[in-house]
Amino acid sequence: MRRIAILGSTGSIGINTLDVIRRNPSVFKAVALSTNSNTGILQRQIREFRPLFACINDLNSARGVGSVFKSTVKILSGANQLLDMLADRRIDRVVLAISGSAALPPLLKAIESGKDVALANKEALVMAGPLIMRLAAKNKVKILPIDSEQSAIWQCLEGQDRPKLKEIYLTASGGPFLNLEKKQFKNITPRQALAHPRWKMGRKISVDSATLMNKGLELLEAMYLFGVAPEKIKILIHPESIVHSMVEYVDGSVIAQLSVTDMRIPIQYALSYPERLPAPAAFKALDFYRLKTLNFAKPDFKKFPCLKLAYQAACDGGTTPCVLNAANEVSVSEFLKRRLRFTFIPLVIEKVLARHRNIKNPGLKDILAADNWARRQASNIINKYD
Repeated sequence: MRRIAILGSTGSIGINTLDVIRRNPSVFKAVALSTNSNTGILQRQIREFRPLFACINDLNSARGVGSVFKSTVKILSGANQLLDMLADRRIDRVVLAISGSAALPPLLKAIESGKDVALANKEALVMAGPLIMRLAAKNKVKILPIDSEQSAIWQCLEGQDRPKLKEIYLTASGGPFLNLEKKQFKNITPRQALAHPRWKMGRKISVDSATLMNKGLELLEAMYLFGVAPEKIKILIHPESIVHSMVEYVDGSVIAQLSVTDMRIPIQYALSYPERLPAPAAFKALDFYRLKTLNFAKPDFKKFPCLKLAYQAACDGGTTPCVLNAANEVSVSEFLKRRLRFTFIPLVIEKVLARHRNIKNPGLKDILAADNWARRQASNIINKYD
């Protein structure tokens, strides 16, 4: 029985993770859950899965929840108690599904506690990839990717001769605006940006997918996860989202991972690794007889400038990826509040990057300082647009 902690259990990844656990009750046990403030869903999850712990990050939302469950589950609240929870020896593997940069402290704590991490968060690795991977190696901890693209690359690299790797092909659906003319981008609303054609995701990642910044963050994530230079990672637009990524070797062989668009597939593999569990009957199989075409295209960097900015950050390294991520988080948040146009998101990020003085080999303090600085700069720039 593998005992699982799910940070962000009330979001889409967390809900899908619990479904995998529900379908494999003899293999997995959810022993710890957490949410930022969605106590309604969390309470339903507690009643069904009966974890040892449940943590609510927002202190106001946590009030009164403990009295509902009394002694059946230990209710924790706040960031510090979340970190304390991760140190508990009754947790074997941590699913990190918290969105944004808030995932960095719990990720570091899980690694320091010797827990393998099934990672569904990009931002923490983008901020501090080299530091995280060094810490994971020191503590002999596995970072197991949950994102479908990173899981695909991981599976294509498994058991292969890494020095013989030629290129990684990171696929992207293209998002909701792939076929929209650039001149129409200025009128894009949050509601339109949240309507992803293939995946049901959270608000922030959905907007990132619309700008293709999500794929830029995945570029940086793959660079750190698999130890490859950015020039070895090529992004391919693949609207069908059937080929989740590919790896090419020096002999010309290309290995691809294909599946239907169901996040439970990479989640289950990250939970069960190194074993593969049978797919439940409810999972849809890929039907090659009905699959007519697979399309691939180069991304349009002029139409989606966030991709170019991500490649720039990947080449610069140091604190630049952290600054890119922070400026993007602020910009996306303001766009969702209708305080910033969709087309201004990359403009804000570009201006913040232009002001940044890069630190090539940052420590954690440097990374956190760069994150705070970039957020202030982005906010100041956005305020001038008002």
